[in-house]
Amino acid sequence: MAIPDAPRTARERARAEITTEILDSARAHLVADGAAALSLRAVARDLGMVSSAVYRYVPNRDALLTMLIVDAYDSLGTAVEKAEASIARDDYVGRFLATCHTVRTWALAHPHEYALIYGSPVPGYAAPQDTIAPASRVPVILTTIIADLYASGAPVPAADVPPTVAASIAPIQSFVDGRLPDDLMLRGMAAWSGLFGAISFELYGHLHNVVTDSVRSRKAYFDHQMRQVASGLGLAAR
Repeated sequence: MAIPDAPRTARERARAEITTEILDSARAHLVADGAAALSLRAVARDLGMVSSAVYRYVPNRDALLTMLIVDAYDSLGTAVEKAEASIARDDYVGRFLATCHTVRTWALAHPHEYALIYGSPVPGYAAPQDTIAPASRVPVILTTIIADLYASGAPVPAADVPPTVAASIAPIQSFVDGRLPDDLMLRGMAAWSGLFGAISFELYGHLHNVVTDSVRSRKAYFDHQMRQVASGLGLAAR
C-alpha cells in the first residue's frame, strides 16, 4: 500500500503560492514587454514586494526565464501527451495528427510562451540542463509513434544514409534506443521541423496573402500539410 505524501507545511504552501504569483506576473510582463525585457524588479513591484524578497524565491532573471521555459514546455507536453494517449495505439495517423493539432492549438492559445520556447533566443540567456527533459516531451511522442509503427512490422520508407549523417543523429536515436533505421529517424526529424515550421509560419504572419485568413481555412490547410507529412513517414501503411 502506497504511503500518502505528508501534508506540506504552511511555509511550503506559502512559498508555492508566492512562486505561482511570481510566475503569473512574469507571464504578464512576457506579453507586455517581451522576454528580453523581463525584470525581477518589475515583478517585485507588481507583487508589492522589495526586490530582495523576490530574490529569496528566484535568484536572478535567468532563473526566472528558466522557470517560465520549463513551465511552457510542461504545459505543452501535458496537453500533447493527453491528446495522443486518447487515440488507439494502432491508429498511427490519428496519433500523429492529434499531436500536431494539439501543438498548434496550444501555440495559438499561448503565442508568447510559444515564442519563448520556439522563437528567437533571448540575448544573454543560455538554457540550462533543467530544460532538456521538458523540451523533449513532444519529440519523444513523435519518435515513439514512428517507433511503434516500425515495431508493428508495417512497410516503411527506407533509404541509405551517409555515415556522417547517421553519426550526427546519435543523440536523438538514444530516445528510442537505436530501434529506428537512420532514414526513418531522419524523416521523423523532418516531420518535427515541418510541424513547428508550419505553426511558426502561421503564428508569425508568414501565411498572410498565402492562405485565406480564416479559422476554418487555416485549420484545414494545417491538417492537409500534416497529413502529407504523415504520408511521407509511412504512417498510413497499415
